[in-house]
Amino acid sequence: MVSGSMENEDIIRILDLTLLDRDASEEELIGLCERAVAHGTAAVCVFSEHVGFVRSRLSREVRVASVVGGFPEGWKDPSEVSRAISQSVDEGADEIDCVLEPKQQDGFPGESELALLLAMREASRDKTLKVIIETPLLDEHSIRATCRLAMASGADFVKTCTGKRGDCTDEDARILSMEANRHLVTMGERKGVKISGGIRKTEDARRMLSIMQKEGISTSSPNESRIGASSLLDDLIDGGLGRN
Repeated sequence: MVSGSMENEDIIRILDLTLLDRDASEEELIGLCERAVAHGTAAVCVFSEHVGFVRSRLSREVRVASVVGGFPEGWKDPSEVSRAISQSVDEGADEIDCVLEPKQQDGFPGESELALLLAMREASRDKTLKVIIETPLLDEHSIRATCRLAMASGADFVKTCTGKRGDCTDEDARILSMEANRHLVTMGERKGVKISGGIRKTEDARRMLSIMQKEGISTSSPNESRIGASSLLDDLIDGGLGRN
């Protein structure tokens, strides 16, 4: 599918509808679930403490992504990360989004990051693991190195950023897509790319998805591409689907 033929419905099918507010009320969480069902998003994305509640109000057709292990700053203790992820999985999470905390130093990513990534993978069991790179805080070399280590360690997706310490850029989308395609060519494993962080307008989503397509990423499959956003759905609806 070329970007020019993508309908708004196609973008919604790869959207992780996000509500990351630790003080979110039950009414707000129910509203999130209702919107996800009504419009057919790929998943809802919430903090780990809300997983059980939203899972109980969704059919299995809508996946629940749990943000675990520190946000926006990632935890540094593999055992703590492992316990938190395991609890989310036990409570019904289908997917795990976890920050690998970046460092501005030589040798990053190194042994400590590898230990964290292996702990994330093991604790996630057979669930989808998305590793958040925090691209706004890293140079291109470190972004590429982190992507490669994350995918080699078993991550299913590499994700641009939380959006709390800088937004996703076109170049971020390009670099992560290039690395996912490189992994496919060299290792024979298809990995996914999730773009998130400040993506609020349909035109921005379309542009970034076009970049991903040019680098070999399928934007028609939620197994290979995702967009994490909270307000993008409103713009997609206004842009052609109409309000329910």
